[in-house]
Amino acid sequence: MAGLNVFIIGGSRNIGYHSSILLLDAGATVTYLLRNTSVFDTDDKVQKYIKEGKARLVKGDALVQSDVQGAWDEASKESKVDVVIFTVGGTPKFSLTKGFVIEPANLVTQSLFNVLCVIFKHNPSAEDQPRIIAISSTGVTKASHDALPFALKPMYSYLLKVPHQDKIGAERLVAHCAGWEWTSGEPAVEIMGGSDWKNREGLPKPGELKKILVIRPALLTDGECKCVYRVSTGEVGGWTVSRKDVAHFLVDAVLKEERWKEFENKIASIAY
Repeated sequence: MAGLNVFIIGGSRNIGYHSSILLLDAGATVTYLLRNTSVFDTDDKVQKYIKEGKARLVKGDALVQSDVQGAWDEASKESKVDVVIFTVGGTPKFSLTKGFVIEPANLVTQSLFNVLCVIFKHNPSAEDQPRIIAISSTGVTKASHDALPFALKPMYSYLLKVPHQDKIGAERLVAHCAGWEWTSGEPAVEIMGGSDWKNREGLPKPGELKKILVIRPALLTDGECKCVYRVSTGEVGGWTVSRKDVAHFLVDAVLKEERWKEFENKIASIAY
């Protein structure tokens, strides 16, 4: 599916970065929303595609809706956006009392609010909506946590508790907009940005979000791409998976129609 027009938020590193390179190599045009556009100054791979006009860098913050709008306008100025990849994640800091924390604590959820509000500003029909892929994490819900290997459960309960509250907020947002049943309890009001979050201006109404895939990776590593992993719409309960293999699965779902149909409007867990 060469020639895709891709908009990526969180593509400066990790899963987002690896996904973007695979898509550029496959012939896609990729527009990045970046807080720091100099992040690719010494990246020969990205620089090659910038010179060819296939990679576009837009400076902005996903927490600022007008910045997201500006990047969306750049991405869609020549053709409609086919795919949106959302891999936002903060740089965690360690706290003895809270484990790993990010600032702000609702970074992922509020950034996703902005992205969805921008995309649905003009109420696109189901046919005109881009495919949206968002990265979450295994262990965020009770069922997902119960499926973890026993030795990982304390770490997830303590070290990753705060980041996971943000991830569950993002998943709650997706479930609301996609019209999915939600049985995991309501996130903290602070994560959702207020008790009236469902009525935020521009937010898709329940069931309006039609083309979404949420990926829950196991504990992420910086290992190489093995191209061999387990993916399920149920719980996989694995230990780890590399960021490059998550990117491989993500891009596989983007480029292969049958793969997308298998996972569209679902949550997919991935692990070795």
